[in-house]
Amino acid sequence: MENKEITFFRTLFIISAIWNLIGAIFGYFNTAYTFQGFFNRELSDTLYYAIYQGAWGTTLVYFIGYSIVAYNPLRHTGIVIVGGIGKIGFAISLLKLYLSDIAGPVVFIVIIGDFIFALLFLYYFFRLFKTGEPIL
Repeated sequence: MENKEITFFRTLFIISAIWNLIGAIFGYFNTAYTFQGFFNRELSDTLYYAIYQGAWGTTLVYFIGYSIVAYNPLRHTGIVIVGGIGKIGFAISLLKLYLSDIAGPVVFIVIIGDFIFALLFLYYFFRLFKTGEPIL
């Protein structure tokens, strides 16, 4: 893979890390506000609060993972596989909640963003494959 492409993928993973950090700042550090924004209801149950905050804690971990990948995109492909699965799963879950009239339209920011990142991650793997780089 050429340096130009490596630079593109480093930038992609830095942006991915920032995207997840922004989500984690809202969701983990301001849990009730984020829940209210996504679901148009108060987060009053302490168990739901802990579970919801923990889900955003996972987003914080993805921030760390994508930061590692940005350092060396040719070496840390496993993180991208797990992160991409997480992005697709989270986007689908939010879409199902929206279609069930549980989540509000603000979730489309996350749904669209995560699907875009998932597509770019697929392109990343396609380029790894086409250039003969090891995927795992």
